[in-house]
This record gives sequence, structure tokens and C-alpha cells, in this order.
Amino acid sequence: MADHAALGFDPAPGNPAAVLALTKKLSASATSLGEASRVVKDLVSHSSAWQGEAATAFRASLSRDLPRYLGSAHTSLAEAARRLTGWHDTLVAHRELAARYQSQAAAAKTEEALTDVRRLAQELATEHAAAARRVAQTLNAATDKLALKEPGLLASIWNKIVEDPADALSNASAILGFVGALVALACPPAGLAIMLVGSGLSLAALAMHTSDPKFRKSLTDGFTKGQFDADFWKSGVTLIGDVAGSVPGVAAVASGAKAGTAAARAAMAAAPEGSALTGLAPGATAFRQTAWSTSDDLRQMDSPLTGWALQASTQGTRNGVGVAVAGTGAATAGAGYISEDQALEHGSTSVDGARGVLDDAPSAIKKSAHVWSALRP
Repeated sequence: MADHAALGFDPAPGNPAAVLALTKKLSASATSLGEASRVVKDLVSHSSAWQGEAATAFRASLSRDLPRYLGSAHTSLAEAARRLTGWHDTLVAHRELAARYQSQAAAAKTEEALTDVRRLAQELATEHAAAARRVAQTLNAATDKLALKEPGLLASIWNKIVEDPADALSNASAILGFVGALVALACPPAGLAIMLVGSGLSLAALAMHTSDPKFRKSLTDGFTKGQFDADFWKSGVTLIGDVAGSVPGVAAVASGAKAGTAAARAAMAAAPEGSALTGLAPGATAFRQTAWSTSDDLRQMDSPLTGWALQASTQGTRNGVGVAVAGTGAATAGAGYISEDQALEHGSTSVDGARGVLDDAPSAIKKSAHVWSALRP
């Protein structure tokens, strides 16, 4: 206050030297982060020769979030340094003007002259405060971007779906399989419809997975190079689940197609003078009825293990066990969207693998044999 005794207040508070020192530190930090981002990208791009589970985990950990965080921090600090540089220049100019007003106030001979100088100083104080608020707002915005906020649960789930749509279809199929089995306890037709949708998703997932070179490589490397790592087991379990899940849908379509074709031919033979559309309605009706009845038959078939273990139990008990098994698949399907924990992922793969070997695969074989016996000429 002593430096501005004549004015009675400091119209432009601040320390330009401190602001300049902070600006230099931010600039140096931004440069370091930019270099770190470049090094990480080089590490990822030059680690392709390193193979195996550890290499896969290393590349995943580096390429997933770290470059994004480093890049965001670099941009934020560089922007903060630029803003502070501008604020430093503004502060220097305002303080020079405040010093001039102080000199004028000290030299004022009349009360009127002193009042005019103080009015100008007050205008400077108002402008200075507004400029400081603007700089503070831009710095707060840069700080918000410095460390990316963790996405919410829904955003995280959506990101994972977009990153791997094939796995998302497999997981959705498992969840629908559980929902369908649960609904079927009270309303079999509705449950069957839900399970058929899930089977269709499994077929779509199977097509996407088998067309993915990375997915195929994780399997072939296991057999040709002995790389039985986490990727191999995960892909193998996923493949079993996709195949087993698609069996009911494929079986329903195949049996419906056979029945529909036979019905259409019979209708056309009965009316040889008719057009090719004569057999369309009977064929469509036979297709729908046969596909539905086949699906319902498959839904009611117990897995070989469940049928053997619970042969003395009631049908209600066996149905409950089937729902519980399907619920296990739904739980492991949803677990990956809730947590990034590697131990949880490996545990889910182990549970799915055991379920696939003990339930999914035997059930798929049994159902396929049942449908094949009906489809044979």
C-alpha cells in the first residue's frame, strides 16, 4: 500500500517476475510431456518383434490410455503457458500504468485533479480484475483437460462395445440367453423368442470373429508356434461360445427351410397350372411352424451333464440349473464391462472355458445330432 499511498489502493496487483517464472516451468513441462508421448509411441511401434502374453499386455497398457493422457497433458500445459505469457505482458503494462497514476496522484495540486486520477485508477482496477478472471477461467479449463476424467459407467461400456463389436455381440448373446431362459420359466414362447435373438447374435459374432485376422492368428499361433497364452485361451473359449450359441438358430432355420421347401413343392405339384408363387404361402407357413417347433424342442433339451447328474430330479429343478448355468455366462459377459482388472478377465475366461467344455459344447453336439437326424433324407 505504501507504493500507492496517493491513490489509496493498488489498481494492478500481481508479480510479473513470479508469473514469468511459472510460465517457463510450464513450458518446460509441456516440452517434456511431448517428448514422453513420442517415446511411448516409438516403444509401441518398435515392440512388434516381442511376442507372447507379456508383450501383448505391455503393448495394451501403453497403447490404450497412456499416449492419450500424455498428449492431453502436453496440450493443456502448453496452452496454460501461452495464456500466462499473455497475462504476464498484460500485468506488466497495467503495473506501469498504475505507477504512472500513482505519480500523477502524488503530484496533484488540487482535490479535483486527485479525484480524476483516482477515477482513472479505479477504471484500471476494474479492467485488471476482469482480465485476471478471464485468465483464471482459461487456466481452469486447461487444468480440467490436464488429467482426463475417467468416463462414467455407461460411457465406459459404450467405448468397449465400439472397440470390439464382435465380443460385444458374443456378450449380448450370453446375456440374452440367460434372460430368455429366465423368462421361459414363466412364459416359454417369450423366452424362446429372446433366446433365438441371442442365437442370431452368436452367429453374427462367429462371422465377425472368424473374419478377424488377429482373432485367427491368436488361435493358429497356439497350434503352430506353441503360444498358448491368454489370447489363445480367450479366443478359443470365445469360439466355442459362438459356435454353441449359434446352433439353435442355425438348426431352426435349416429344419424350417427343409419343411418349407417340401411344403412348397407339394403345393406346386398339386396345382401344376399355378404360378411359381403357388407354393409361397404353404412354404412360409411350414417354415415358420417347423422352425419354431424345432427351436422349442432344442430349448427343452437338457445338456448331457445336467441330464446325467439330475436324472432323478424334477423338470423344474433341471430348468433351474439350466438358468443358473446361463446366468454364469451372463455374469462373465458383463464383468468385463464393469472392471478392467486382468485377474477378473482371466477368471471369467476360466469360468467360460469350464462351462464351454462341460455344458456348451456337449449341448451343441447333442442338439446338432438331434437336428441332423431329422434333416437326413
